[in-house]
Amino acid sequence: MIEKLLPQREGSQETLTRSLVKTISYRLVIVIFDFIAIYLFTGQVKVAVGFMIISNIYTTAGYFLFERIWGKIAWGKTKRQT
Repeated sequence: MIEKLLPQREGSQETLTRSLVKTISYRLVIVIFDFIAIYLFTGQVKVAVGFMIISNIYTTAGYFLFERIWGKIAWGKTKRQT
């Protein structure tokens, strides 16, 4: 059912550039959320910034790899009939 809501183009595949832009834009949003959450819990800017930097280095790499792997998996993809 959800497949009907998502735009699909026949033969389209995610490019490396698209994956990078998605990764960076997603991480920017998460950086902001991380900072806010840690600052609210600790009240310390240094702790919030430190956590934000460290966690976003490894999670950005993980997200990028996750997206690239899923882009190669055919399961759940359908070809659009014209």
